[in-house]
Amino acid sequence: MIKLWSTFFVVTLLTCFVANNVAEQCSLSAKGSPNFPANFSFGVATAAYQIEGGWNADGKGPSIWDDFTHSDPEKIRDKSNGDIAADSYHRFEQDLQALKELKVNHYRFSIAWSRIYPTGDISSRNQKAIDYYNHVIDKLIANGIKPMVTMFHYDLPSEIQKIGGFTNSLLINQFVVYAIELFENYGDRVKTWITFNEPYDYCHNGYGDATYPPQVYAPGVADYLCIDNTLKAHAAAYRSYQSRFAKTQGGKVGITLDSRYFFSKTNDEDVIDRAMQYNLGLLAHPIFSKTGGYPDVMIMDIGANSQKEGRIRSRLPSFKGKWRDIVKGSADFLGLNYYSSRYIKPASKPNGVSPSWERDFNCDASIDPKWLRAASDWLYCVPEGLEGILKFIRDEYDNVEVIITENGWSDDGTGLIDDDRIRYLKSHLQAVLNAINDGCNVRGYTTWSLIDNFEWLRGYTEKFGLYAVNMSSPNRERTAKKSAGYYREVIQKRQIPSLF
Repeated sequence: MIKLWSTFFVVTLLTCFVANNVAEQCSLSAKGSPNFPANFSFGVATAAYQIEGGWNADGKGPSIWDDFTHSDPEKIRDKSNGDIAADSYHRFEQDLQALKELKVNHYRFSIAWSRIYPTGDISSRNQKAIDYYNHVIDKLIANGIKPMVTMFHYDLPSEIQKIGGFTNSLLINQFVVYAIELFENYGDRVKTWITFNEPYDYCHNGYGDATYPPQVYAPGVADYLCIDNTLKAHAAAYRSYQSRFAKTQGGKVGITLDSRYFFSKTNDEDVIDRAMQYNLGLLAHPIFSKTGGYPDVMIMDIGANSQKEGRIRSRLPSFKGKWRDIVKGSADFLGLNYYSSRYIKPASKPNGVSPSWERDFNCDASIDPKWLRAASDWLYCVPEGLEGILKFIRDEYDNVEVIITENGWSDDGTGLIDDDRIRYLKSHLQAVLNAINDGCNVRGYTTWSLIDNFEWLRGYTEKFGLYAVNMSSPNRERTAKKSAGYYREVIQKRQIPSLF
């Protein structure tokens, strides 16, 4: 009996120690007021391909992610796809019930371009799709939830890719026509628009290293063309809204960019700034800086590297004439997707193939082994990074309005008690509140994700939802995880509750 009691006592002490140690790895001290501003908006996010299913329902055309998962299923970790996913196209009422239970202020979701225009072109306009999203928007508003709509979230119509996709400047006008369709149909009720989600990711992975569809392998060339055409398409859509819709509809149009924050073990401010410019600055500098255009460090580096490669011009396109001014200032807010951070230092040897973004960047990234890791091998809990990037945006881009459009934690789907997600939520909400108390113009926070969904190359093996989805059931039941209750308490109290 004494032995058993001693063992229990030791195990209990170890359990407490581990819990406290984990908390220390994923926590942040409070600074200033404990209350979020009265007009601060809390929400959750999803994306069409990841939750809707109905991949060919009611006239929807194929997207590049439909093509990719159907032709190359072995490239998805569990060989799955988004054909049905959480079946939100048919089961939106279940999502709505979860949103109501959470008491969110806004819901960020994306519209599938190939559902509205099955061929990507106005000639294929699909009224059933327009009606579907009208239903979603009306239901949200009827329940006091503001719709935050993303126009493009990775799922490019297949027909557009057949003529080059984001490497063809024709995409600029194609996107503007699509954006105007959305403004005309939904702008009387949608007041927050996001043109593109994470251009760096779909450009670098889709047209650089070819790990994502459309699997174009042209690193250091096609990925930069993709970035350039994205910026121009975004700016052209923004200018169209300002000239035709802003006065009567009174909405805001922004773009969502993703970036890590970077630390230096040697306090090397130059390498930190270099990392921030090559990551966030690549897309933020042309839109939000006072001067416009790409960051100077990238212009110089890529120009010099291009010359060494025997090229007559830089691989990084240059904004000429009117485009620099059209792009500069072309957003009412910056949507920020933040998940994690890294340590950075100058590369010990050239990185990546030549040419490539990695070779141009020429830095080495690392992690702190003490950081708490999620189910995703790339995701670590580093809340101080979120506070850091918000202060960087404040100082670098004249304190532009920021909405956190994604921030989330993955689990392995083994249960509903997701204490690590709660730790992540608490510490990152504290980072946001600290930044607000330090003068950062942050107006909203959106956690990823409302429900478990298709996580791109990782399929359904990693779960980001506040609600679990029973993917083996034809009804796709949603069940709240413990974190859903925690987030609801945050929203109701407009404060950050203590853990557990």
